[in-house]
Amino acid sequence: MKLPKQVKIKEVGPRDGLQNEKQPILTADKIAWIDSLSESGLSYLEVSSFVNPKWIPQLADASEVLKGIKRNKNITYAALVPNLKGLDRALEADVDEISVFMSASEGHNRNNINKSIQETYPVLAEVVKEAKMAGKTVRGYVSTVIACPYDGKVAPTQVREVADHLFSMGVNELSLGETIGVGVPSQVESLLEELLGHFEVDRLAMHFHDTRGTALANVVKSLEMGITAFDSSLGGLGGCPYAKGASGNVATEDLIYLLHEMGINTGINSDKLMKSALMIEEKLGKPLKSRQLEILRAEGRERIS
Repeated sequence: MKLPKQVKIKEVGPRDGLQNEKQPILTADKIAWIDSLSESGLSYLEVSSFVNPKWIPQLADASEVLKGIKRNKNITYAALVPNLKGLDRALEADVDEISVFMSASEGHNRNNINKSIQETYPVLAEVVKEAKMAGKTVRGYVSTVIACPYDGKVAPTQVREVADHLFSMGVNELSLGETIGVGVPSQVESLLEELLGHFEVDRLAMHFHDTRGTALANVVKSLEMGITAFDSSLGGLGGCPYAKGASGNVATEDLIYLLHEMGINTGINSDKLMKSALMIEEKLGKPLKSRQLEILRAEGRERIS
């Protein structure tokens, strides 16, 4: 098995993880959690979203969070931005990287963004252009790259077409979202074979949800195909408000265990990461679903105290 020696983990828990939680988290607690994550060796944190607060009220404090955290110069602090109004707020909060988003399937795009795919392109093109003029890098998210809760299976050619539009706008990197967590390695292989025939491997990242327990298997297939960037969420937090039944992202601590045991470097301190996981678990008032946290509960928390 040919594997990369180094992988970059992009922590999306503060945004993707918390957006689907019913238990509200105080702004001060979000800031303390992000500051804790900043000390773990992570080099990328997606800290919030500048979507209209009435749609995602859990992240209504995006500006306050960005302004309250202790910035580490070695970390990219990113936020999700839907349109020019959201971009203005993100720039005012001095976000390092702008993330735009859309789906590869019509059904999910209409339910998530309230627009068709074709109607979404010009909106995002404006955001990308203005963000670039402001000196920011831009990341693109493409959701439902394997299957859609409304349309069923999604062809790799559909994903390639959307990816081509986003790269043409000037997006620096694309995160490929397996939004509902039903994909298996053979489907990931078909998707990447299609995309790697058109785009450079170092401009693609994978974003797996773990609804059916296949996320780590999909990570291994992606590694085999040369992918070196992965999104994950501490504690396995997450889920899509517009994809009923989809569970959380692959847990960062489970992903780190897999990579480190396979001899792949991430630069992340596992014990510090687990302390951050315990912190957000306590604030949410419920046990989180990662395997590493389950093991820690069985062994006793003193192991990392």
